[in-house]
Amino acid sequence: MPRTATEEHVRRIYRETLDDFYGVVSRRCDGDRDLTEDVVQETWLRAVRAWRADGIPERPMAWLTTVATRILSNHFRRNTPDRIDDGTGDQLAAPDAGVARNSRERRSLVDRAIARLPVLQIRLLEAFHFDRRPVADIASSLGLSERAVEGRLRRARQNLRREIERDTYADGDVT
Repeated sequence: MPRTATEEHVRRIYRETLDDFYGVVSRRCDGDRDLTEDVVQETWLRAVRAWRADGIPERPMAWLTTVATRILSNHFRRNTPDRIDDGTGDQLAAPDAGVARNSRERRSLVDRAIARLPVLQIRLLEAFHFDRRPVADIASSLGLSERAVEGRLRRARQNLRREIERDTYADGDVT
C-alpha cells in the first residue's frame, strides 16, 4: 500500500538511497559520470512527480532502479548507430550491429530482473559480481558468516534467474 508522499518522506528516502542508487546507475553507465548524473537526476524528478500523485511505493529503491533502467534503455536505443562509415563515403551495415543489439537487450533484461529483487539481494549481487568483493569481506561488513552470505547469494541468483525467465517467457523469447 503506497504511503502519502510528504516532502519529508521523499527527502528521507533520497538521503537513504542516494549513494546506493548512484552506484547502481554508475555501474550501468560503465562509469560515465555525466550520463550517471543525468539519469539519477531524471529518475528523481520522475519519482517526486509520480510519488506525489500515487504515493510512495513499497520498495522505493526498486522503483528508482526500474525507472533508471528504462531511462538508460531508451538512451542507449536512441544513441546506438546501426551503420558505420568505412572512410570511403559508403555506408556499410556494421557486421556486429546485431550482436551489439542482442547484448543491449540481454543487459536490459537483466537490469529489469535485478530491479525486481529485494534491495538486500541487489546489494549482495552487486557487491560480489560488480564490485568483485570477496565473500569474507561482504560477510564481515554485514556481520554474517561466510556461509550465510553464500546462501543469500545463491538465493539471490535463483531469484534473478526466475525473474529473467519470467521476463523472457512474457516477451515470447523462449529459446
